[in-house]
Amino acid sequence: MEKYYHITTYGCQMNVHESEKIAGALTELGYKACENIENADIAVFNTCCIRENAENHAFGNIGMLKKLKAQKKGMIIAVGGCLPQQIGKANALHSKFPYVDIVFGTHNLGKLKDYILKKQGQKKSVIEIEECDGVINEGEKALRTSYPNAWINITYGCNNFCSYCIVPYVRGRERSRRSEDIINEARELIAEGYKELTLLGQNVNSYANGTDDIPFYKLLEKIAAIDGKFRLRFMTSHPKDFSKDLAKVIADNEKICNCVHLPVQSGSDSILKAMNRKYTSADYLKKVDILKKYVPDCAITTDLIVGFPGETDKDFNDTLELVKKVGYTSAFTYVYSRRDGTVAAKMENQIDKEVSKARIMQLIDLVNSQTREHSAKYVGKTVEILPEDFDKKKGMYLGRDEYGAMAYFKSERDVIGEFTKVKILGANGISLSGEITED
Repeated sequence: MEKYYHITTYGCQMNVHESEKIAGALTELGYKACENIENADIAVFNTCCIRENAENHAFGNIGMLKKLKAQKKGMIIAVGGCLPQQIGKANALHSKFPYVDIVFGTHNLGKLKDYILKKQGQKKSVIEIEECDGVINEGEKALRTSYPNAWINITYGCNNFCSYCIVPYVRGRERSRRSEDIINEARELIAEGYKELTLLGQNVNSYANGTDDIPFYKLLEKIAAIDGKFRLRFMTSHPKDFSKDLAKVIADNEKICNCVHLPVQSGSDSILKAMNRKYTSADYLKKVDILKKYVPDCAITTDLIVGFPGETDKDFNDTLELVKKVGYTSAFTYVYSRRDGTVAAKMENQIDKEVSKARIMQLIDLVNSQTREHSAKYVGKTVEILPEDFDKKKGMYLGRDEYGAMAYFKSERDVIGEFTKVKILGANGISLSGEITED
């Protein structure tokens, strides 16, 4: 009798890739993926706690399974990831949802198979949260679901301790994989036909710090030297560690996308200091100047937070001015989310929600105007798109160019994973539309 699993993923690409590892473990146990959670014999929630909304969303979805669990006595519900890794949250979660069978954290994801087998042999729930011991386990088999894109972890954890961020507390201190393991993984993925590799880390720029391994820009250089046609991306890139060497490597290697995600968070020096970002707005703009000097056509994207404790109207206006100076192609914008256990959670002058709401809307309008202006420049041009999916509703394929712009187009045959020349005929906000051309 066939057994099925369903994974619900919250958060960033890091979690998406970890869900691929979870899928790999479940596949080894004989489970097959299903789209409908009601058909699942095991349901796994890979959670995120970076923002309150993600946490609340996870709680809501777990709560909705109470009735289904009562109907399917043999069903296993597992909750893992960042949420239960927080101090006290694992027991609180099980107290709130006693029908959850397995609770595990970010540091013991690799033991999920053992937990499932253990649960199948007993009635009581399995709750295990391990502290990070600095060890990196190589050889975890991921069932990759994002073809033609593939994610590669190069670091885990973070040493920056930004005052608003929970990551160092739930993912541990920064540690780097050995470069030879990363390069071998990249080479294998390219041989398997993957066309776009993205190197992942909380701060990829600090890769191998304090070790005898090669620096990040050298790692990029070595991966870009692998034979084959493919694209190479990376995220996230912390501004304080962004270097001229990195900018030069991007410029000198056509496989490395001319697109850099460089989170600024705020344009106010006082807020940046309170955030413990370790740079000023002037420092950040100097890094942008270096990037634009060596890679003049580089697309720069960012993260922005409004409503951080103590943020004044002037602080917010400083952010708007910085956004105008840089001219981002797109940005992820957020209202500050208070996270227990962080330094910022104890700060005074928490900002009124209505003030934050007004500011975020103003910021979104500005960012969207920049994105529309950037997209309009594509019209009439022919660009190389890597198709990654098919939109059934639109009846069109979709994919991105090296700068991250999304384009839709029609094709008589399946072109997913094939670099395709597309002439752009229209721009609608953040997306483009066009037709295949031989030009």
